[in-house]
Amino acid sequence: MDKWSAIARRIRVPMGFVLAMFYVWMARPTWTSIAIGTLIVLPGILLRALASGHVKKNEELTTSGPYAYTRNPLYLGSLIMAIGFAVAARSGWVLLVMVLMFFVIYLPVIRAEEVFLRQKFSAFEEYARQVPRLLPRVTPYAPGATLFSRQLYWQHREYNAVLGAAAVIAILAVKLLCSRH
Repeated sequence: MDKWSAIARRIRVPMGFVLAMFYVWMARPTWTSIAIGTLIVLPGILLRALASGHVKKNEELTTSGPYAYTRNPLYLGSLIMAIGFAVAARSGWVLLVMVLMFFVIYLPVIRAEEVFLRQKFSAFEEYARQVPRLLPRVTPYAPGATLFSRQLYWQHREYNAVLGAAAVIAILAVKLLCSRH
């Protein structure tokens, strides 16, 4: 793993909090932007939820569910959510910072995780040849394999994405209401 990937991995959560403060400060929501943004966020939440119900981190190479279409459905779900939040905020600065954060922080983290997966699972190389890193393929790589597990969903605490998304939308609504008085 290269040096920047290791740094990016450590700072991604703290940077998320800094981004959240910047987001609230720069957001200029309307009821319409909040509604449209929420409609974009929801599929991202659903994708993350489905992915978390399939992945058995560090135990086996997951190729079922959303992982049959993209190697990184959790990150893709987060990216979709980020786009929705940017739409809800109605700020070009927010969008720019989110895009930069994705390329500077998340792509190196994804690459580092792939190095780990190559070392841990011999089947990863073939999987990586068949399944795109981020944008999904049309047909599944390994159809049928494993069913969604509610237990894994709860174990990975993916409900935090729902809670976080609801908090962001609520903060935008409060900001909008307060800006009108």
